[in-house]
Amino acid sequence: MQHRPLGRTGIHVSPYALGTMMFGAMGNPDHDESIAMIHRALDAGINFVDTADMYSAGESEEIVGKAFKGRRDDVVLATKFFNPMGDDPNRRGGSRRWITRSVEDSLRRLQTDHIDLFQIHRPDPHTDIDETLSALSDLVRSGKVRAIGSSTFSASQMVEANTVSDLRGHERFRTEQPPYSILDRGVEKDVLPTAQRLGMGTLVWSPLSGGMLTGRYRKGDVPDTMRANRFAHMRDERRLDAVEGLVQLADESGLRLPHLALAFVIAHPGVTSAIIGPRTPEQLDDLLAGADVTLSDDVLDRIDEIVPPGVDVSPLPHAYQEFSPADRRRRPLAERVASAG
Repeated sequence: MQHRPLGRTGIHVSPYALGTMMFGAMGNPDHDESIAMIHRALDAGINFVDTADMYSAGESEEIVGKAFKGRRDDVVLATKFFNPMGDDPNRRGGSRRWITRSVEDSLRRLQTDHIDLFQIHRPDPHTDIDETLSALSDLVRSGKVRAIGSSTFSASQMVEANTVSDLRGHERFRTEQPPYSILDRGVEKDVLPTAQRLGMGTLVWSPLSGGMLTGRYRKGDVPDTMRANRFAHMRDERRLDAVEGLVQLADESGLRLPHLALAFVIAHPGVTSAIIGPRTPEQLDDLLAGADVTLSDDVLDRIDEIVPPGVDVSPLPHAYQEFSPADRRRRPLAERVASAG
């Protein structure tokens, strides 16, 4: 694989990043098989591995730590914090209190003395971004973290964080991790261009749109799986219609649908790496088989006809949080009290 610069960090990474959300109780509970898959990915040229503390309540990080024994220096290791790690309301979020604890927990599970990329998993509306960046900057200066990043931040939140870093002398977020696929192209309007202007690398999640671009989910033939039953978008008629068009295009192009989908994502000039998240060795091998696929301008134009640039076919769960009607309507409490006299 041809390695790419990760923003302006000076680090170079593969265009595929191995995501490990499916390693552990959330997906594949077999540690030996998961470790073998990580080794298979590394042997195939992937040098970028992304995990998070919340994946299987830390079990994913433990598996990754075991897999890296003797190979740590060859891997760019990314993990994330923010989501709840227990019932205690302070074991989550972007506070200095939690960041300084969570990094130690991740280092222990990963069996390493440093994390190459430490990312906040989602924006924290309850914590000043200055507080978060200050704590993360201290981790970089201590050597426990090499670079910091954000995940699923809006363009305005990315700009705000960058501005605060410059004004307060903090480390900048060097990467952003947005959702991006053929069915989820909204980030093309602002997030990806903003990342490019700010010199940020991007590792995009859900490039197969939660499995819809594997070819398994077809119009009139959606399997009765836990994922399909849990997420309404898996049965969304607009998405299924788009999938049918993409299946036809892939067939006409002599490609498998997931290979078409991944090649589309990494062709965008604002994308550094696409996170693949296999659960089984067979899924990993299938995805790796498409690593060298490139798409012609004609194929890219046909994709634009099926899903126009900058368009989300329908909202992707766990992506950007919309304001509720009440949030849009109501003013802050202090402002309402003042205006009432």
